[in-house]
Amino acid sequence: MRPAKDFFAPLAVGAPAPLREIPARPSRAIHFFDPSNAKMAAKVPAMVGTVDVLLGNLEDAVKADNKVAAREGLVRIAQETDFGPTQLWTRINSLDSPWALDDLTTLVPAIGDKLDVVMVPKVQGAEDIHYVDRLLAQLEAKAGLQRPILVHAILETARGVANIEQICGASPRMQGLSLGPADLAADRRMKTTRVGGGHPGYLVRQDPPRGSDGTSDVGADRSVYQQDLWHYTIARMVDACAMHGIYPYYGPFGDIADVVACEDQFRNAFLLGCVGTWTLHPKQIDIARRVFSPDPADVEHAYRVRAAMGDGTGAVMLDGKMEDDASLKQCLVMVALAEQLSAIDPELAERYAKAQAAAESTEQEG
Repeated sequence: MRPAKDFFAPLAVGAPAPLREIPARPSRAIHFFDPSNAKMAAKVPAMVGTVDVLLGNLEDAVKADNKVAAREGLVRIAQETDFGPTQLWTRINSLDSPWALDDLTTLVPAIGDKLDVVMVPKVQGAEDIHYVDRLLAQLEAKAGLQRPILVHAILETARGVANIEQICGASPRMQGLSLGPADLAADRRMKTTRVGGGHPGYLVRQDPPRGSDGTSDVGADRSVYQQDLWHYTIARMVDACAMHGIYPYYGPFGDIADVVACEDQFRNAFLLGCVGTWTLHPKQIDIARRVFSPDPADVEHAYRVRAAMGDGTGAVMLDGKMEDDASLKQCLVMVALAEQLSAIDPELAERYAKAQAAAESTEQEG
């Protein structure tokens, strides 16, 4: 067990000091691309600035014969591309694979200065993070890097979910967690073959009507309401991340054609506290950017509450609703996100500035 005073000490001589706070960088869409696919790789430079995160995927979606090509392709892309405001992440192969070690020992010396986050799949417990943590420190020291590369874990096993708090607190490098619904469903023996999203069989049904004699007519037509298979896991992930000051994300939504259900799933995750999601196809990027950006009307309300609450104590009435210190805390979350997004998105900056101006105008009139 490491003593608390050593938790923020570098794990290798010459490695950069660990961060004491994970930066709140917008990451609404983590867009995956296959670096071994020449057609896909050629589109990467044009995507810079259009998504918050570009992620070079080395894991499951890349065939075994293409693993080395994907790794080399990511090095080439990173070296030749100016990513500007867009973060560069990678998903390495699982730690029990024959490729994970070479992924890290190749990428960190070659492009560690450009690599923001390493996403680790199928994390089972804190021991997996400890391994990656020490190895990254050694490679950073050898490469002379000035900042630590952060680590993002994917929840894809029941054991990983059971150990979620220990995973979140395993290292100062921990940036966040993503839900991996397909592998997690298989590991839990869930009876669904969908990659994320709901299932028509997971539902609640309206109570049957009763006849005049008080008996229930169970054969009558009754409304059904489809439920979210992932509500529990996302909520648990959000709590664990909030406790440790890191960030939760929804993962993949596999039905690319069903943009309506995709938006519903993304919005569920956003409302529960997730800061972003994975996008597997360009048509999902706009959905993610829209869903994980607060509505200007909500931002305007948040600014109004902040202005009305003054020092944050007491309670006020706005539009017939009571607002108090708890309301203010909720609104400050919305304001902070709006201001972060305004710094990188000129269109949103204009819309949120109008929302703030409208809030201030209303307050002055009141």
